[in-house]
Amino acid sequence: MTQFNINEDIEEIAGGEFERQPVPTSKLKSWKSFIGMYAGEHAAGTEFMIGPLFLTTGVSAFDLIVGLLVGNLLAVLSWRFLTAEIAVKNRLTLYYQLEKICGKKLVTGYNLANGILFCFLAGSMITVSATAVGIPFNMPMPKLTDTMPNGVTWIVIVIFIGAVISIIAARGYDTVTKAANWMSPFIVAAFIACGIVALHQLGVDSFSDFWNIWGEGSEPFPGQTKYTFWHVMLWSWFANAAMHIGMSDLSVFRFAKKARAGWATAAGMYVGHYMAWIAAALLYAVYLKSPEAQAFLTNGEAPPVAPGPLANNAIGVFGIVAVVLAGWTTANPTIYRAGLAFQAIFPKFSTAKVTILAGTVATIAGLFPAFAMKLLGFVALYGFILSPIGAIIVFEHFFNKQTGIIKNYAEKANINFNKSVLYAWAISFGVFYFISVQFNVFLSFVTLPAWIICGALYLVFSKYLQKRIL
Repeated sequence: MTQFNINEDIEEIAGGEFERQPVPTSKLKSWKSFIGMYAGEHAAGTEFMIGPLFLTTGVSAFDLIVGLLVGNLLAVLSWRFLTAEIAVKNRLTLYYQLEKICGKKLVTGYNLANGILFCFLAGSMITVSATAVGIPFNMPMPKLTDTMPNGVTWIVIVIFIGAVISIIAARGYDTVTKAANWMSPFIVAAFIACGIVALHQLGVDSFSDFWNIWGEGSEPFPGQTKYTFWHVMLWSWFANAAMHIGMSDLSVFRFAKKARAGWATAAGMYVGHYMAWIAAALLYAVYLKSPEAQAFLTNGEAPPVAPGPLANNAIGVFGIVAVVLAGWTTANPTIYRAGLAFQAIFPKFSTAKVTILAGTVATIAGLFPAFAMKLLGFVALYGFILSPIGAIIVFEHFFNKQTGIIKNYAEKANINFNKSVLYAWAISFGVFYFISVQFNVFLSFVTLPAWIICGALYLVFSKYLQKRIL
């Protein structure tokens, strides 16, 4: 008991985040902290992009409204019964947990990939905020097909926003959750206001009018994929695959008192990934009726998706501020997660320093609009890449006794490279990515099969290799 208290004191003095030890009981947080964080993170910058991007796919009313309802429920269940359940048992970060299973050498590659992908996601949210900050400066907005920075003003604004977000994230988990709690009520109110104003601008007087905004759907915009119910349902389930079935949010829920804190994710899914996505789609529906958007469509081009101007058109300055804050509340915890990944690679560096590094990478990514404009495809890809590793943690946690494999094998066998992990991930990723590319299969369709196969293969390879070694 004395030793535990000493370790806790050391972490406090060093300003640490308990990266390499279980979170002590004195630092556990109530469900309220998680509601604030998830509502803030998921009623945020991505929503201003994703809602409009759904319209570019020609989705129908039923496919969008019911598909989102089901997909988000599956996401909440994944957080509650997988991520939170395992997190409160071990109270370790994803990265330290993987080190125990995979070994230091193998997990370094995963941590690097995880950190970089999170930085790219955070960078897309810096892009979102920049579209709002740039309005007073008459900054040209990026187009749906843009990949490179479009001017000096854009570069300056992105760097400024990235610096502020990085400093907030570097102050640790407490600051990240406090920032979310402060900003999320304002952002949620802005989404509601945007939706109401957009409905008025669209002349919606009944539910049938609302339904007819999407109706039976349409042809997708140039360069976009046609979405059906299954696209929407599976994409919305796996939009955060890296966080729930990929186990990244072990790093968040290790602070929870009980596994039932996982239900708090519903605040993010149904306020953010349901109400906010639909509200943002309504903003874009208004824009599509404008002469500017019609001119793009007449020329066979996809009209731009710029959250700042869309929100400004609906609720003015309130909308501009909301978009800025929305980008922040997504980028903050994402950069925090990326910092933890980099900290696992560089354990001698403080969390604050590696988080600043993550923020720098995210800011550089934010300079390139492609990450935001191709957000639907990017989110599907990074979930597909990272989530199978989470299956290894899940299958080991729930099935190690039944299969007779050794839990945390790399730590107990004192090895730096667990081949079972590499073989399982490489085969599942390779096979299903080949299927997706070769047969033009929507990536979210193969995420769950890849996840299950990876976990099953890990058990098989572990049973065989552990028997040979021990």
